[in-house]
Amino acid sequence: MTVLAETPLTGWWPVRVLLLVALVGAGLLAWLLRRRWARVTLAAVAFVLAVANVLAAVNASYGYYLTVGQVIGLPGRDAASLRQLGQSGVPGSGRLVTITIPGPASHFDTRPAQVYLPPAWFAHPRPKLPVVVLLHGTPGAPGDWTGGGDATTTLDSWAAGHGGRAPIVVMPDINGEFDADSECVDGPAGRAETYLARDVPGFVTSRFFAQPPGAHWAVAGLSEGGSCAITLALRHPETFAAFADFSGLAGPRSGDGNDLGDTVPALFGGSTVDFEAHEPAWLMAHRRYPGLGGWFEVGDADDDPLAAARTLEPAAARAGITTRLVVVPGGGHDFVLWRQAFADALPWLVSRVSG
Repeated sequence: MTVLAETPLTGWWPVRVLLLVALVGAGLLAWLLRRRWARVTLAAVAFVLAVANVLAAVNASYGYYLTVGQVIGLPGRDAASLRQLGQSGVPGSGRLVTITIPGPASHFDTRPAQVYLPPAWFAHPRPKLPVVVLLHGTPGAPGDWTGGGDATTTLDSWAAGHGGRAPIVVMPDINGEFDADSECVDGPAGRAETYLARDVPGFVTSRFFAQPPGAHWAVAGLSEGGSCAITLALRHPETFAAFADFSGLAGPRSGDGNDLGDTVPALFGGSTVDFEAHEPAWLMAHRRYPGLGGWFEVGDADDDPLAAARTLEPAAARAGITTRLVVVPGGGHDFVLWRQAFADALPWLVSRVSG
């Protein structure tokens, strides 16, 4: 299998130069000194430096450690090393990692996330890949996308047709509990928005050597996660260049329909200003989003999400967003539709974040 790569690993060459200089210096000093004990000591030092230089050269070749800090056990840019993943060489399919993504900024208490690493991630030199964040709904969990959503099959199929390349796909917890409903805002259920917009991008970029947030990141989701995806992209266009909304409502809602009900007091402490700042229709009526892309997919038997998509898609186009709307005949609010929706949207998402 041919695996494409972009960025060579060059971070170790200063270490190797320093080791070589130290080795030469130790050798000269040993030759100049007359005392036997000094020569023996410096010879031992020179031997250690020579071995270290060889090991640094081997590491630079295989890309096992990306930083010196990782060698001594400090958190590095890519703590998910090949050893930790139990993988050596380029696999024939992607690998799924279950990992806790901490929330240093949000202090949001979450369940472990899942991260899909495509075959190209294991190549040498390791490319910096784009990222798609996939959000589940409520009730639900991060594993919904790899269970009912069958996302790994879709991603492996895409990677197989593209030389092992696919996005790194991150499936974080958005609610903290199976039946909680944060709506991805900083509210009573926790600071979910801060977690998804700051903590998750920071962690993924650091641990998995991914492209930085911005032009190479997209966010997508099903049901509650679909509403979250469009809201996060509109509020954080510096983090996400595209979104995909599968069967989402008109915006953050405390109930199961587009009607507001008790949304404003339940999610925003009664603040109409805060609610409007999270309402997609309001945001797109008051701001422009050049460069942002948005995919909407919904079943025609799913009344409230269908009404939301038919309202939000033209509003997005008026706000300068490049949009696609797919209405699936007979489609409902279920994983049959969401599996298809992710497979439909993936090529478009990849095209938006791979430029």
